[in-house]
Amino acid sequence: QVQLVESGGGLVQAGDSLRLSCAASGRTFNRHHMAWFRQTPGKEREFVAAITTSANTYYADSVKGRFTISRDNVRNMVSLQMNSLKPDDTAVYYCAGTTTYSSIFSKDFSSWGQGTQVTVSS
Repeated sequence: QVQLVESGGGLVQAGDSLRLSCAASGRTFNRHHMAWFRQTPGKEREFVAAITTSANTYYADSVKGRFTISRDNVRNMVSLQMNSLKPDDTAVYYCAGTTTYSSIFSKDFSSWGQGTQVTVSS
């Protein structure tokens, strides 16, 4: 497992951009597939984007074309560039990691960060 710490959340206006970062500790980061999830009160955690160890990427339809996930295996970081933000993007965003490829599709990740709040005002 890796320990994950998110940063970069905040309050922005609709149409603005925001970049979330997730710092991973441990020496196995490059063996982890990474993802971003988000959650709002009263709702289940929602998949946002994932990036494999080979840098293949997957996105939820709701963010495709607006969000970009990337990773830096030297700095042990994964980022989420969010453009054209909408009020519906308001949520707590979580970084997650797994060494199991199939977990990307089952959304069963073994490592989770504490979350960072993103609020988009209209």
